This record gives sequence, structure tokens and C-alpha cells, in this order.
Amino acid sequence: MTTFVDRVELHVAAGNGGHGCASVHREKFKPLGGPDGGNGGRGGDVILVVDQSVTTLLEYHHTPHRRATNGKPGEGGNRSGADGKDLVLTVPDGTVVLDRQGNVLADLVGQGTTFVAGRGGRGGLGNAALASARRKAPGFALLGEPGETRDIVLELKTVADVALVGYPSAGKSSLISVLSAAKPKIADYPFTTLVPNLGVVTAGATVYTIADVPGLIPGASQGKGLGLEFLRHVERCEVLVHVLDCATLESERDPVTDLDVIEAELAQYGGLDGRPRVVVLNKVDIPDGQDLADIIRPDLEARGYPVFEVSAVSRKGLKELSYALAGIVEEARAARPKEEATRIVIRPQAVDDAGFTVTQEGDGFFRVRGEKPERWVRQTDFSNDEAVGYLADRLNRLGVEDELMKAGAREGDGVAIGPDEDAVVFDWEPSVAAGAEMLGRRGEDHRMDTLRPAAQRRRDREAERDEALRAYEDFDPFEE
Repeated sequence: MTTFVDRVELHVAAGNGGHGCASVHREKFKPLGGPDGGNGGRGGDVILVVDQSVTTLLEYHHTPHRRATNGKPGEGGNRSGADGKDLVLTVPDGTVVLDRQGNVLADLVGQGTTFVAGRGGRGGLGNAALASARRKAPGFALLGEPGETRDIVLELKTVADVALVGYPSAGKSSLISVLSAAKPKIADYPFTTLVPNLGVVTAGATVYTIADVPGLIPGASQGKGLGLEFLRHVERCEVLVHVLDCATLESERDPVTDLDVIEAELAQYGGLDGRPRVVVLNKVDIPDGQDLADIIRPDLEARGYPVFEVSAVSRKGLKELSYALAGIVEEARAARPKEEATRIVIRPQAVDDAGFTVTQEGDGFFRVRGEKPERWVRQTDFSNDEAVGYLADRLNRLGVEDELMKAGAREGDGVAIGPDEDAVVFDWEPSVAAGAEMLGRRGEDHRMDTLRPAAQRRRDREAERDEALRAYEDFDPFEE
């Protein structure tokens, strides 16, 4: 069973917001105590966080579906629902987040770097929060927004300073095992290394990481062998080290041809042209290997490559190689731009920006797009006429009706609010959209204008007494 996975497809779903509560306060001698419905809780987010102790995406390969908890609904007595808990997913350092189309959403490098993969939905307001001087007792509440759902791809690109590249069985694993404390699998057959190995090298005051990339073969950039799966692991490396086998048993191969083949594959993969190269002639402890190294070294140096003759068995040349790589890494680190503190950028909304757009998509059909209208539609309970009227009033105040008129909409035309797959479609009637002509003052409860029963009975008794007094005063006993 594989224990290393560097690419997975993850399906994340943030928590839904809790619904608001529509409630009226009930207490003895206070039959109409006013609205007291609480707000719904916010849904939990799905957050990716870099943890350098994590080295593989294997966990998400086995369980690719992840969901945060929902917010709790509001309750009566002005009790708001609890917020949903955020779902924190740890990923290795160097993880790249992409969408299904391959667009990069985030490049997570550095301990503690975070990315919100899915935002939780807002909680709906209860009727206590919706009450106003005009709307004293709302008989409705807003629904919670659904959480964001998204399919993302996680790709791990190893964060290392030096990458060892070369043909299978060139001795890369042996080299990294003697340069660092890494213990990769070593055997005398091709493709022994099936996953990238990382090691830490100390050369004087410089500490750097070195990666052993699984063996490349011709056609690796097109998917042959293991190259396409692991070429991404050399993208972040500052130095590329070509490990050439000077003691290969294959008669049709030679170190210079191996170098040309690997360079051609790196060029086809792209993005690595400016990286410094170092050539390591390995296995010079074998007599034939030393003779071959003496023959090809002048040719390689003529091409401009720094050349080192090493042996992982006898440890020949390893110290010189480690210090040379340390010098190149230090130069690369010094050339990096200095990190600046993140600046807070404030982008005020334009004066003429209404926050929504109205477009005509056909004869007699219009579509409204915008954050506020779409959010209001998602939070509306369309089984409640009062809630629908409240939505119509909000859209009218926002200016949607005026923009529809400017766009040429007429009564009975179709209007959709939201994207194609999740739009609310209705026949436009301006008088209903405005609402004031037919629905009156929405959200009012005329029971709030009546007196309490005890006060009403007292008023009735006083009225009866006044009527009796008037009748007595008008009575004339001598009148026939």
C-alpha cells in the first residue's frame, strides 16, 4: 500500500448558516410582548493550514470528502444559535491549491500559512432583529445561507534547496543517504525510489535541504515512467544536480547522453531554464568509472558545468560537493527579494456602483446578478408572503426595479436573480415588486395597536357608565 500521495482531489463543504427564529414573547399579563426570535449561527469554514510535520496528502486520498459543521438555528427569548466549528485541514509545506480547471487558487509555503477553501454561510436574522418602528412584529425570519461547496485539487511540490535528478540507478539515493541523515530505499535495480526523499545537509554555517527525485527516463515530461508524477518536485529547488552514472552496465548509455536526455525532459517540462546546474560524476570508486570520468570531464566543463567526482561508497568528493552546493544556495537566498509586511489595501466602492447588474438575455427575459440580491434571495422563505414582501421592498430600495425599467423590462417579463443553476425566476410585475400599493405596510401587526384585555374592559365599563349618565341627565319625569 502506498504511503506517499502528492496529488489529490478534495471535495469540501462549509457549514450552512442557521435559520433565524420567528417568535413572539409570551408572558402572563403580556400576551403581545413583542418579537423575540434570535439569530441563526454562522456555518463553519473549511481552512487549509500548513503543518511542516505533515509530509504527504495520503489522508485526503482515503477520505476526500470533508464538511464543516452547520450553525445552530435561533430560538425564542432572543437566544442566538451557536456558530458552527471551523474544519482545519493540515497540509504539507509546498502544497498548491487548484480548481478543477487547473487555475492556481493558493500556494501554501511556510509554517502556519492558511487558505480558506470554503466559507461558511451567514446565519439568518430572527424577527427581533428585523423589527423596526414601521415593522413592529415581523411574522417571519431570514433563512441561513448555505455554505460554500467546492472541488479543489491539492498538489504537493517539495520545498527543497537542491534537487538530485538523473536516470534510475544513477546513485541518487545513495548520495542523499551519505550527505544527510535520510534513509531512502537503496537496491541494484531501476526505479528503486518511488517517492521523493528529503534530507537536511549541514555545510559549515549553512543548512539546506536536498531532494532525491525518482529516476527520469526519455519521455518523462509526457508521462513515461515516474517522471511526470514527480517533476513538479524540482520546481521550487534553487539548484539542479545532475547525477551521472559512470559505471552503468548498459552499453547503449553514456553519462553525456544521459545528461542531454534529462536536460531535454526538463526543457519540455518548462520553468527551469534559469536554475544553476551542477554535474556529479558518481561511482568513481570503480576503476572503469574513474577512467570514464577523466574522459568526459573536459567536455562537461567546456559546456560551463561545475563538475564533481564523487563516490557514495568511499565518500570521495562529498565534502567539496556539499560546500559547493551550500555556496550556490547562499547566493540564491541572498538574491531573493526581501519579504515585506502584508499591506492592507482598502478599495472603496465606486460612487456609481449599485452593487448589482441587470442584463437582458433574450426577448422578455432579464437576469439580475449581484452579491446583495443573490444573498437576499437565498435567505428568503418563499412560503411566507410577508417574507416575500420584505424581499420585494429590499430589492426596490436597492434600485433593482428602476434598473429593470431602464433596461426595457415590461410587466410580465421573466426576471431571474442569481446564476443559471441556482436562480430564482419570476414574472415581473412592478406594482407587486414595489408592494406599497397592494400589500400596505409590510411587517406590521395591528394587534400591537390594540389595548390589553384588562384595559379594554375598563374602557368598556367607563363607556357604559358615561352612556348611563347621559341617559339619566336627559330623563324628564314630567314629560309625557
